[in-house]
Amino acid sequence: MMQQKRVPMRKCTGCGEMKPKRELVRVVRSPDGSVSLDLTGKKNGRGAYVCRNPQCLKAARRAKRFERAFGCAIPDEVYDAMERDISQDE
Repeated sequence: MMQQKRVPMRKCTGCGEMKPKRELVRVVRSPDGSVSLDLTGKKNGRGAYVCRNPQCLKAARRAKRFERAFGCAIPDEVYDAMERDISQDE
């Protein structure tokens, strides 16, 4: 009997839907305090996930969900860079 491989699920901080980890983009706060997108999913630090949809990123930004997840303020420049990266990724 073959065991099925378990698919890791994560919650999007923008829309709140549970999706497979591979469909989401990881946002990471590194130990030095900088916040950035982690397209590889392997950077060191605290992570939160968002859909590859720019609307989800805007919803998370509006509700300050990344600030709550990371416990720190995130500058507008970081959000602008994340929006550019997500729109290029599509």
